[in-house]
Amino acid sequence: MNPKKADKIATSILYGIAGFVVLVLAALLGYILVRGLPHISWQFLTTPAKSFSSGGGVGIQLFNSFYLLLLTLLISFPISLGAGIWLSEYAKNNWVTTVIRTSVEILSSLPSVVVGLFGFLIFVVQFNFGFSILSGALALTFFNLPLLTRSIEESLRAIPYSQREAGFSLGLSRWETVTRVVVPDAVPGILTGVILSAGRIFGEAAALIYTAGQSAPALDFTNWNPADIASPLNPMRPAETLAVHIWKINSEGIMPDASAVSAGASAVLIIAVLLFNFLARFGGKALYRKITSSK
Repeated sequence: MNPKKADKIATSILYGIAGFVVLVLAALLGYILVRGLPHISWQFLTTPAKSFSSGGGVGIQLFNSFYLLLLTLLISFPISLGAGIWLSEYAKNNWVTTVIRTSVEILSSLPSVVVGLFGFLIFVVQFNFGFSILSGALALTFFNLPLLTRSIEESLRAIPYSQREAGFSLGLSRWETVTRVVVPDAVPGILTGVILSAGRIFGEAAALIYTAGQSAPALDFTNWNPADIASPLNPMRPAETLAVHIWKINSEGIMPDASAVSAGASAVLIIAVLLFNFLARFGGKALYRKITSSK
């Protein structure tokens, strides 16, 4: 066969596969958004859910999702940043780092339900944290660490070694070079990894069913004292998230307008995840242009 003809055929096949994937994704997102957008309103986003009557919203679940996301990132990001810096800048290529990287890969491939059962046995039962936001955040930390660590490590490795040599030539120590030269240059990539992992955390359900719980008690938004069990900031209270709420109302079947609430909540979840992804792409580029002063 003529090489040029074979190249055109192969290229056409690849374009066809890519187009099919995009078409499936667009159809899935379009179906969810078309069904869910008519049910989204300000009242839907701010009112609490109802179990045996129609007209409820997802206000508490939406707040729980963002609060859990923030707490998880506060725990996992410093650990991932330290691990990424060590693996990229200090770790030697020996069996120890090989074992660590292999462990990270294995941890990233674990099903989320396994992580949830681990969190249930360790944090809920053994540490006696109960079904709480803290238990969910710690479980999601194990779920999120591999992705975030590898993302940070790859962002640091992408910085040319000449940048490090420039820091050394100015008399900077290795730590000063890493913190003042390498990490600032890698901030756009690190930010992209953080936002993408945030989307993954926001849409997680299986791990939270066993750790954060399946109940959403009424919150006292006038009392922000973390010691109060009804306070939104109390990390020891149970917290049903948006993803868990979607699973729950479809499995219980006790909500009269379960289909409408599920469709609206799914659309809200998809929109939030899409925003995380777009923010990662455009925020990373904008930050890179600002740091490098490029147009």
